[in-house]
Amino acid sequence: MTSCTPTSGKATVFGLDSRRQSVAIRERVGNLPGEFALDDRLTGEELLRFFGKLRGVDDLSYGHRLAERLDADLSRPMRRLSRGNKQKIGLVQAMFHRPPLLILDEPTTGLDPLVQEAFLDIVQETRAEGRTVFFSSHVLSEVERVCDRIGIIREGELAALETTASLIKKRLRRMTLRFAEPVDASLFAALPGVEEARQDDEAVVLTVRQDLDRVVKLVAQFPLEDMELDRPSLEEIFLTYYGGSSS
Repeated sequence: MTSCTPTSGKATVFGLDSRRQSVAIRERVGNLPGEFALDDRLTGEELLRFFGKLRGVDDLSYGHRLAERLDADLSRPMRRLSRGNKQKIGLVQAMFHRPPLLILDEPTTGLDPLVQEAFLDIVQETRAEGRTVFFSSHVLSEVERVCDRIGIIREGELAALETTASLIKKRLRRMTLRFAEPVDASLFAALPGVEEARQDDEAVVLTVRQDLDRVVKLVAQFPLEDMELDRPSLEEIFLTYYGGSSS
């Protein structure tokens, strides 16, 4: 049997020791694990009332509002619900008591696009109330939309922890340049910060990590007809931390 005793170090939540005061911590946390099981004989309403008693919450009105916004059917037994509908009940039980800390692992799994939108709105409202959300997701467009800070874990280690804004500033930029006369892409390839420069029909396409100033100054030496600047997604930043790990 694997021991849960840490080999070193400690963790605190709300200033409380994660081992000695774990019950006090759980009282203030709402949690949705990536894989969860709820009593399949009970309806969503029965589960909500059960968790309300467990947490000492008599007023379940916020839980009912959440269920309505997420289109969660509280009247049917869990065993009769689809994966996505079970996920909705899981979200309601994690959030109904307005905990100061929410821990959500892949929370949009199985949800249809409209429900995903409603859920992300709820997360943004939770942030606005001053409560903390730990949001683990591989859907990076969601992360970029709702998170203030982003941590990237690679091979069990925290590879990066930055504000969303600062991480986005580091991402690559793609430029498509169309000149009035042919321009050799290799001129741009020699510039610092340019990771790729290629000819695409009559256009020059660049991938630039930094130092846009030098690129713009070189562009200004030629008659320019059109320029497109595309900012790649957060997903591409994520891949820079995971790509090439074997090299």
